[in-house]
Amino acid sequence: MEFAKYRIRFRKGGDLRLLSHHDLMRSFERMLRRAALPFRSTEGFHPHPRLVFALSLPLGVIGAQEVVELELTEDLPGDDVLARLCVQAPPGLELLSINSVAPRVTAQVCRVVYRLAVPPDRGAAVSAACAALLRQPECWVERSRPQPRRVDIRTYLIDLRLNNDALEIDLSVTPTGSARADEVVALLGLTELFEAGAVLERTVLEIQDEQAQAVREPAAASGRMNVSAGQPAVSVPELADC
Repeated sequence: MEFAKYRIRFRKGGDLRLLSHHDLMRSFERMLRRAALPFRSTEGFHPHPRLVFALSLPLGVIGAQEVVELELTEDLPGDDVLARLCVQAPPGLELLSINSVAPRVTAQVCRVVYRLAVPPDRGAAVSAACAALLRQPECWVERSRPQPRRVDIRTYLIDLRLNNDALEIDLSVTPTGSARADEVVALLGLTELFEAGAVLERTVLEIQDEQAQAVREPAAASGRMNVSAGQPAVSVPELADC
C-alpha cells in the first residue's frame, strides 16, 4: 500500500524529561489519534501507529533535537501535519520541524552531543581532565546489561570540550554501539554534579542521510561555480561513487 513518511524534530524538556521512552511513544500515539491524522498501523492483533524514534533518550535527559518518523496513509502537507500535532502536544514536548522522507529511508544516528553545566570555578580542572582522557588509548567501563561485561568506549569518543561553562561530550554512534554520556561523566570524576542537580541535555542528534546530503549540496554548488569559471563540473552521482 502506498504511504507517506515524515521525519519530525522535537524537543523533550521540563517535567517531560522524566517520561520513559515507552510512555513517550504512547504520548505520540495519542497525539496522532486526537489530531485525526490518517496514520498507518502495524499488523497483528494489537495494531498501533507506525512510529520509529531514531534513538531513545535516557530517562531524565533533555532532548533538544530528537527525531521521530511516522507514516500516514495519505500524502498531506508537512506544515498541516505539524500544526495538527502541535495542538495536541503536552507541555514539555515542542515540535520543531517536519520533512518528508522516502518510504524506504530510515533515520540512522551517527553522532550525538551531550551538554552538562559545570561550575565556573571547576572549568580549568574539567578541561584538564578532558584532555587527559582523550590522550588515553583505551577507556574501559563496566556494564551490567544485558550481561556483565567490560567495554572500551574510547573508539566512540570524538571530542570532550568545555564551552561556555558546560561540558560537551561528542560521541559517535555505530551499528555496534556507542558510549553513554553518564559513563564519560563518571570517567571524568564528575558524577557529583548529578547529585547537585545538574541535568544532561542531548543537544545534537546527527542523522546519517542528512549529513550525507549536507556534504553533497556544497560540493554540487562548487561544481556549478567551476562551470562559470570554465572548469568541468562534478556531478552528484560522481561524488557518490568516490
